[in-house]
Amino acid sequence: MGQDIKLTASDNFQLGAYRADPAGTPKGAAVVIQEIFGVNHHIRSVCDRLAGEGYVAIAPSIFDRTAPNFQSGYSPDEIAEARKFVANPDWAAMLRDTQAAIDAVKSTGPVGIIGFCLGGSIAFVAATRLTGLKAAIGYYGGAVVRFADETPKVPTQLHFGEKDAGIPLTDVETVKAKRPEVEVHIYPGAQHGFHCDERASYDKASADVAWPRSMAFFAKHLK
Repeated sequence: MGQDIKLTASDNFQLGAYRADPAGTPKGAAVVIQEIFGVNHHIRSVCDRLAGEGYVAIAPSIFDRTAPNFQSGYSPDEIAEARKFVANPDWAAMLRDTQAAIDAVKSTGPVGIIGFCLGGSIAFVAATRLTGLKAAIGYYGGAVVRFADETPKVPTQLHFGEKDAGIPLTDVETVKAKRPEVEVHIYPGAQHGFHCDERASYDKASADVAWPRSMAFFAKHLK
């Protein structure tokens, strides 16, 4: 359904992206921000799914500055390798690349952002700092708590697994306390990565609640 394209960020850096377009007139657009595993099969499938929901979906390759075209699976070795990319993340660069994706699709209608893992944190920061968005959704973003003093400029929805080994519930409670205007959902028994059906931590019951909840949020705010 989709195609690989190129984006140009504000500093003229060129990065790759995957774009999927709906069959009919778009309802709007969704920027999809990757996990630490690159714009891999799972992220492309999320884009295709969003296109099926009626949105132009675009996933910028936000690791292209350090490892062009990086894609990874979910074996223990691959996870260890992918984690190297976020040992010292360049948030400013990733946000520039995210803004480039927003700008590339804003002509199609209202734009939302949805991100997973690292991308969940970026989606939150994008809501506070970037322009051109109408809504933001973040799944299991471990760094959201670090940015929780910043105020989102658009309606924001966050999803966390109760049993996420990397995001203690105390962090989620801190986010809720600092950002009472943000819609926060916690999924009982769910681990990190519960939305991804290619990961061992996939939790179908939680994913089957979270996705329709996300789509309802976009439908409400992307008008």
